[in-house]
Amino acid sequence: MEYVYAALILHETDEEINEENLTDVLEAAGVDVEESRVKALVAALEDVDIEEAIDTAAAVPAAGAAAGAAAAEEGAEAEEEPEEEAEAEEEEDDEDDDAGGEGLGELFG
Repeated sequence: MEYVYAALILHETDEEINEENLTDVLEAAGVDVEESRVKALVAALEDVDIEEAIDTAAAVPAAGAAAGAAAAEEGAEAEEEPEEEAEAEEEEDDEDDDAGGEGLGELFG
């Protein structure tokens, strides 16, 4: 992660994201720098619009929060179900449970 953070720091300071600058930032942070990882990151970021990637990443949690709020609202509506309906469902569940046990009792007679 520290390699990506270093690239983001370079991006924010309008510095070129290259091997030398990335290595300098990482060394300044006290990271034991691996050249192969630096090269791989620089190559991977060559054709990436970092600003667009940041905007996209920021939009995803906001959309998730909106979906979560909608689900919570639906859950609140479900809790407002009349008690009579809830009791009827519980009775049906009890009947199903009892029916399943009869067959086992007959097996062991």
